[in-house]
Amino acid sequence: MQKYLYLFRGGDARMATMSPAEVEAHMDEWRVWMQGLAEKGQLIDGLPLKAEGKQVSKGGSVVTDGPFAEGAEIVGGYLMVNATSLEEATELSKGCPILDAEDGHIEVREIADM
Repeated sequence: MQKYLYLFRGGDARMATMSPAEVEAHMDEWRVWMQGLAEKGQLIDGLPLKAEGKQVSKGGSVVTDGPFAEGAEIVGGYLMVNATSLEEATELSKGCPILDAEDGHIEVREIADM
């Protein structure tokens, strides 16, 4: 098994228009999807990320507020999974509720050994 990282982008505009009950129902969809991965031994870790952050550059001498990317480009969370191939990791990602949002997408990347 290899480890893969899912980077979640988008979906924020949709969440902003949901009622509290709709948000809770949507979060239940996430819990069910993640529980299914956990039951198969494929879920390693994952959490949402807060919107605020910092960017560090120029050898650490410049620290600015960020992120600056367009809303749909900001990484909103991550998940790490076990899969036998990039194709399997990609197929597993297709059950993710973020894909219900028009601007929601997932970047699937293999984690390299060091």
